[in-house]
Amino acid sequence: MKVVVASTPEQEHHITELINYMYSSVFPIYFDDEYIMKLEGLNVLAPKEEDIYYNRTLDKAFKVISSLQAIIAVLETVQYEGFQLNHQKMFKRNAKILNEFGYLFPFTTDEFRVVNHEVLSKYSKPANQYLA
Repeated sequence: MKVVVASTPEQEHHITELINYMYSSVFPIYFDDEYIMKLEGLNVLAPKEEDIYYNRTLDKAFKVISSLQAIIAVLETVQYEGFQLNHQKMFKRNAKILNEFGYLFPFTTDEFRVVNHEVLSKYSKPANQYLA
């Protein structure tokens, strides 16, 4: 008999927060609003209930969280340093994990080569509460 511990509501909430962060802070640095809208339409990083393969277990939810955090860290680092070999390996490994657990992440490192430093996007978080 194998005992499986379910993921916590906090883990599920944190996964949602990380996905929202990707859309509001990372994607606008690399993509225009039209492309981000297409990504939403394709359910990138937003699996349907029947597509979630990690079965909401504690260890698999942790792997999803870790993969999202690693990809965010890589993409935030490479905008200043450029892609190094270790960045590419980390990106590919964590993108594969996300895809295995039903979180569609169809990107390669080539799509994150061009950085838009003058970000003006409807997906970005407002600069203050009055713009929200």
